Amino acid sequence: MFALRRHFLNRAVRAACALATVCATGWALAQPPKPVHILVGFPPGGGSDAIARLLADKLKDPLATSVVVDNRPGAGGQIAAQVLKAAPADGTTLFLSHDHTISILPLVVKNPGYDPVRDFVPVAGIATFVNALAVSGGTPAQGFGDYVEWVKAQGGKGAVGIPAPASTPEFLVKLIGQKYQLDLVAAPYRGSAPMLADMLGNQIAAGVGSVQDFMENHKAGKIRVVGVLGGKRQAALPDVPTFDELGLKGFDDLPYYGIYAPKGTPEREIKRLSAAVAQVLALPEVRDQLTALGLTVGYMAPQQLAQRERAYTQVWRKIIQDSGFQPQ
Repeated sequence: MFALRRHFLNRAVRAACALATVCATGWALAQPPKPVHILVGFPPGGGSDAIARLLADKLKDPLATSVVVDNRPGAGGQIAAQVLKAAPADGTTLFLSHDHTISILPLVVKNPGYDPVRDFVPVAGIATFVNALAVSGGTPAQGFGDYVEWVKAQGGKGAVGIPAPASTPEFLVKLIGQKYQLDLVAAPYRGSAPMLADMLGNQIAAGVGSVQDFMENHKAGKIRVVGVLGGKRQAALPDVPTFDELGLKGFDDLPYYGIYAPKGTPEREIKRLSAAVAQVLALPEVRDQLTALGLTVGYMAPQQLAQRERAYTQVWRKIIQDSGFQPQ
């Protein structure tokens, strides 16, 4: 009698445990994946922000979760980079950045608070692009030669906006000044958006930034791009000469956009995220929109992005050293 009762009791306990296991497993499987955050080191309204929001909207499908753009502006992307360094290495925090934060800042800042090689892992390259010189609507120059002559007529002095201090645009301003014997002062902003606001308000006569920062307002006739870096003219700006054509040579190595994750992120997560980026970049509407921004779209696998980063950093290390600039 007691043995039979224990038999049924044991069966009931096992059944209850099995049911609890199934319920717990089902509950775990039912949990939605965590959202993915894409850090951007510049304010809303700039080129990096526009790219991140386009990608975030499309990545939600292959990643099967929401993708949120998280703007952390300041110090040329330095703040966002530090946030990435401190983030959990679980594939839920990414950093969309161009060359400035990854290649240039560690060369010009003594203690940036991160080391891209030691603290980050490449996920995917998105595109290359060129930097450009643009003039404000109130500046009478229609082309680069006109701009040079206009500055000379102002006593040879002028201010040129740049999105961040100690950046590629700042060195370009210095080199333009040297080449054409102009006293040009680089005026740093906290990103391209506030710089563009001052250009649109004719508070500053010219600015240097990425083509994608200027493209929308150039097409609208509110500002004019008068020169671009790189060895060939841009498809989106066929009438704008390169600085190579204008006599300022040695800038054929193009800056890049890439996505990074914290060091220690599992390789399977890197592969999954990279494959999702490749899938999104293959969409015709995404490629068309990024091209319209002035980007040369091209997926780079993690190792390709790492190689691109190393090569570009090496070129600019020499340019910066030759300029006499001392890390600050």
